[in-house]
Amino acid sequence: MTGNQHYEVVVIGGSYAGLSAGLALGRSARRVLIVDSGKPCNRQTPHSHNFLTRDGIAPAELAAIAKDQVLKYPTVQFLEDHVSAAEGTDGNFRIELSSGNTVTSVKIIFAAGIVDEMPKIKGFEACWGISAIHCPYCHGYEYKGQITGLLANGDIAADFAKLVNHWAYGLILFTNGPSVIADEKAKELAELHIPVIETPVKEIIHENGYLSSLLLEDDQNIVLQALYAKLPFKQHCSIPQQLGCAMTEQGFIQVDDFQKTNVPGVFAAGDCTTMMRSVAAAVSGGGKAGAFVNHELIFNR
Repeated sequence: MTGNQHYEVVVIGGSYAGLSAGLALGRSARRVLIVDSGKPCNRQTPHSHNFLTRDGIAPAELAAIAKDQVLKYPTVQFLEDHVSAAEGTDGNFRIELSSGNTVTSVKIIFAAGIVDEMPKIKGFEACWGISAIHCPYCHGYEYKGQITGLLANGDIAADFAKLVNHWAYGLILFTNGPSVIADEKAKELAELHIPVIETPVKEIIHENGYLSSLLLEDDQNIVLQALYAKLPFKQHCSIPQQLGCAMTEQGFIQVDDFQKTNVPGVFAAGDCTTMMRSVAAAVSGGGKAGAFVNHELIFNR
């Protein structure tokens, strides 16, 4: 890429939501640039589930198929780069890339996802997405009936434990420090025979990301085959906030039913907008964003 190139739409993030938006826009004959830094949050996950016709496929393979299909549309370009800044208003956005290039666009779609903030537990990051997991709908079937832990605290931990317990065998809740679960919620856990261990977790014992036990600070070693975790996160891209996009209380980009943010001309889709972190949800949101961007380009000139 050389010089200052102009596009009708720049999509920031080229995983499932971004590629889905690109597909809708490519089929609308729109001039589109998809910019992706190559760091999807599920890059360690061996299998993707709950996406019809592709259940069980490796995420990287699924993304490669999607990219190949999207780039068959001649008006769509894909660039491996990082967006460092963006400014402007609806109809006239200026986007700076880390490579030093600058592009302009009429509309922007943010689909850059989120970054999970890993706990300071030895071995956790190596297991994340493999046997340390975030969602029973994505991973629960593969670990059903196996000895399972949950790393979380507070009332959300109690509620999530009740959900995970449907799949798990002998579920154990690890609060990784003093529990702040309300008495009523703690009583519900006791009725379900879900023990709560407050001793901090020292290390995850694993082999190639597949855990075998949790080592606690008191040197107690607890056998486990899977560990769910409710982790804090941050936006992978801070530019939406710099442009003035409103955020939800949970930290997601706030969008309406058409994937529009509160900033005119700026749309968002995928994991950066919703707690429904799945390929199917990302593809759905991205496709909707692409369609409604095209709608604005036609009717809101």
